[in-house]
Order: sequence, then structure tokens, then C-alpha cells
Amino acid sequence: MAQTFHRSTNLLARVSIFGGLLILGGLAFALYEIALSPWYTEQYAVRQQPVPFSHRHHAGELGIDCRYCHTSVEKSSFAGLPPTQTCMTCHSQIWTNSSMLEPVRASYRDNVSLAWTRVNALPDFVYFDHSIHISKGIGCTTCHGSVASMALTYRRGTLYMSWCLNCHRQPEKYVRPRSEVFNPFYRPPSGEEQLALGRKLVKEYKIQTLQYCDTCHR
Repeated sequence: MAQTFHRSTNLLARVSIFGGLLILGGLAFALYEIALSPWYTEQYAVRQQPVPFSHRHHAGELGIDCRYCHTSVEKSSFAGLPPTQTCMTCHSQIWTNSSMLEPVRASYRDNVSLAWTRVNALPDFVYFDHSIHISKGIGCTTCHGSVASMALTYRRGTLYMSWCLNCHRQPEKYVRPRSEVFNPFYRPPSGEEQLALGRKLVKEYKIQTLQYCDTCHR
């Protein structure tokens, strides 16, 4: 009986199958890389704000403590955004005619809050408590990056669950002395020194490696 298909059809079929699998694998890898890229995560993207507030100037050059503006960070899940009165403590005396600061003056005159845009905005299904992280020795710059060098604030991390779990699984790599939590210029020791310090602080601060779903998803 004559063959219906030429012998070369077998080779063509194999090439088609394995080629298709390679293409699918390549597409999956490309999508994975895209999902981790700043283009998708919006890392390093500066958000439009009513006033171009510079952390580099205020926190870095002037040395203003984070808690001066983010007043509830030590006792609440929300770090807090400064009311206009906080801004006007200084700007009723300096830069009083700056056109850039007119929205601040208008907010103060009209008693209408400035509509700041959240830079590190988590989804509604994620619970994050600033106060517990602060009390356990996790510094501001651990999550927010080097804010003291940011002329305009941007998101440093991906905010993906895997990004959070990196710390939850191995807190000894990230914890610092409580006295350094609000220091924007703190530089952790390298390598084994940080691990030795971290293990000591994990024990001292009673830090748990919490990885249960209901820790963050409530």
C-alpha cells in the first residue's frame, strides 16, 4: 500500500511541535520579563503632583525627619500625608511669593486639602501596617528607596507579593537598629556583618517570618 504522506512529513511534524513549544516558551518568558520591567510595574515613574515636592531638598539637604510630615507612621497602618498647615509652618515665612507654591497657599486660604497622588499605592485587597514594620526595625528606605536623593518621588519597589516575601522570609537581611529606622542615609553592613546583626535584631525584636495568606490579605 502506498504511503499517504512523504517520509519528510514526520520531520516536519516534529519541527512544528518542538518549534511551537519553543515559541510558547519564548512568549511566556517575554511576558514574565515584561511583568517585572519598570514599564509595567511603574517603578521610577514620577507621579504628577499638585506641587513638585522634593524629598531630596527637605529630607536630604535640610534634614527634616520623616515623622514631621508623616505623623502617624509610628502608630497607624497609614503613614499619613501632611496637612497644608504643616507646609505653611515654614512657607508662611520663606518662599512666600513663589508661584510654584501657590497651590499650597490657596489650599491654606480656602481650607481645601491638596490632592496628593499616592506613589506607593497598594491594591484594596492588601493590608499593610506601617507601625508594625517601624517597630520591628524596618527602615523607611528599605521599602521606599533612597528618598533623600529623590528630587521628585518615585516608586522604588515593584510592590509585588514576591517583593514583600523576600523580607518576610529572611528579615535578617533587611532589619536595622530602631535608632536608624528614620535615617535616610543609613547604609547597612555588607554580607556576613548584616546577617550577624540581623539575626541578633530578629531575636531582640521578636520578629516572626510571617508568610500566612491572612497576614496581608484580610
